[in-house]
Amino acid sequence: MPSSPEEKEFTSYVVDLMQSIGPVNAKAMFGGYGIFHEGLMFGLVADSVLYLKVDKETENEFKAKGLEQFTYNKKGKEFRMSYYQAPEEALESGKEMSSWAAKAYSTALRAASKKRKK
Repeated sequence: MPSSPEEKEFTSYVVDLMQSIGPVNAKAMFGGYGIFHEGLMFGLVADSVLYLKVDKETENEFKAKGLEQFTYNKKGKEFRMSYYQAPEEALESGKEMSSWAAKAYSTALRAASKKRKK
């Protein structure tokens, strides 16, 4: 399912807002977009909503703000991924986005480090 022009525009906006952490790019994936920095996916856009990668260290911060976890359905079964909706203030401020994107990228680094150790 190809993304809409609105979703492409939203993704471009998000990527521009995240440039403060370094070169960030988006790749079309599964009808949405993966958000990458230095080869690691730390965010995703689905249905024009930005989700950021979480782990045990950061998940509670997202939950405390009442943010939604990314889920999808496949063959009638719901799957949850380790991504939560970005807070609204991150979409409105480069400074806020920098902070949240850096947290999500740090989470991706920790996950990659754990995979390499195995």
